[in-house]
Order: sequence, then structure tokens, then C-alpha cells
Amino acid sequence: MDISLALGGGGVKGNAHLGVLRALEKEGFSIRAVAGTSAGGMTAAIYAAGHKPQEIIDALKEMKQGDFYSFGRGPALLGLKGITQALRKFINEETFADLRIPCALTAVDIESMQEIVLQEGRLLDAIMATIAIPGIFPPQEWGGRLLVDGGVLDPVPVQVARSLAPGLPVVAVSLSPPPEKWSQLPALKFIPETPILKPIARLRVAQAFDIFARSLEMGSFMLADTRMKLEKPDVIIRPQVGDIGILDKVDVVEVAARGDAAVEEVLPQLHRVAGWRGKVRRWFT
Repeated sequence: MDISLALGGGGVKGNAHLGVLRALEKEGFSIRAVAGTSAGGMTAAIYAAGHKPQEIIDALKEMKQGDFYSFGRGPALLGLKGITQALRKFINEETFADLRIPCALTAVDIESMQEIVLQEGRLLDAIMATIAIPGIFPPQEWGGRLLVDGGVLDPVPVQVARSLAPGLPVVAVSLSPPPEKWSQLPALKFIPETPILKPIARLRVAQAFDIFARSLEMGSFMLADTRMKLEKPDVIIRPQVGDIGILDKVDVVEVAARGDAAVEEVLPQLHRVAGWRGKVRRWFT
């Protein structure tokens, strides 16, 4: 049962993608291509490089999440040095040409305001671009462009996933809740008071940034929902991660388990679109 995946952004909520991948493999689905944005882009790249979901989970649970963040320079609150060091446990000098399945990451050119699909070059550089949350992490240079987080324009890259494997059903994994649940979400701090972030979190400018960032998150939820309605993935998987902030300290194993549970909820749909009846339907539509 072959499928193409579109993995959405969401900071540490992205650990749920690992559970989704694990559950899909367990159920016999073969992931033939994967596109990702932001945290979803990071997961997509590591998976496409050949690392198994459980291997990634086991490695992440041994890491100290506080080591991922450092104080940034330039137009950003935080730097990417710690995340880069963590990623080197999985990826070093690999390029997109080295990947075992087709993979693409999305970013946004902050100057031309265009979505950029990254499919060539050094994989680590592409990951740094797709996760560069504006204001939080510094923008990244790529071929003369200045790139930020792909979620700014494309929170769940459905159409990109479709282009990687034409004819296959596209399964979208969205880390944002459906509109009817937005009012039930807890008020989360965008900058949590973890040891490394506490000096920043208590500043008045950071508190103002919390309000600004939450407002942007509302727009991101709406954009994700609107784009998926337009681009029509065959199945949408929604792990229940609305209680997690994008920089929160989390239990990787527990968040991944939410991804497993989300797959269980849509198994009938997945089998329907990826089975032979689904193939016949796509031939004639």
C-alpha cells in the first residue's frame, strides 16, 4: 500500500510525526515520498535519509532538549547551533541525491515573499532553512536567497508531496487542530520558562512577543485548514498536540505515542484510499 506523506510544522509537536511514521510502517504502508515543512521537514529529511522512526525516537529521548537552544545573533531570539549538533547524529554531508526516497522541504524567501521548494543541495542546510521560525531562529542563506520557515506560507505541503509521487494517495499530517477545536486550546506561552529561555521569557518584550506569536498561530491554523481544503489530501491525520507549545520541553516517547493513536483513528480511511479500490478510483478521476 504505497502512499506519499506531507508532514506539517509545529516545533516540538513534530515528535508526533515519528509515531505516525512508526504506525504507518507497522500497518504495512510503504511511504514512497515525503514532503515536509518546519518540524515536519526535519522529520521528513531524517526519515528519507534511511533512519527508522524508533531509531530516531530512541536517539532523541537520550538528548537534553535544553541543549538544542542557544542565544542567537542578529534578528533572532535563539540560535541554531544546538539543533545543528543534534542533527549531525543523523545527517552530515548528505545531499538530496543521497536520499532513499524522494523528499522535498519548503521554505519562504523573506524578500520576494515566495514559497521555495528545496530538493537539491546539502540536506542539513535545507533543514536549517525550513525550521527558521521568523523572530525565533535566524533566517538562512540559500543560493542568494534569505529563507525562513516554510510554514509561513505552507503549513502542510500537500501539493509538494503530490508532485513527488504523482498517482499515489497523499496523506497529510497536520499538527494544528480542526477549526471546531480552536476555542478549546489552552493559552500557551510561545517562549516557555525553561532554564535557557527564562531570562528571555520574563522580559516585557518577550511577553509582548507571546501575544504577537499567538496571533500568528491563529493565522497559521486558518492557513493550514484553508490550504488542505483547496489541495484535498486523500487522508488527514491529526495527532492531538494542541496542549503543547512549539518550544516546550516534552517527553518524546509520549508525544510520539500521540502520533500512533492518530493513525489508529483513520485506519479505515487509509486502507480505503491505499488499497486496490482506491487505485481504481484514481485511475478514473
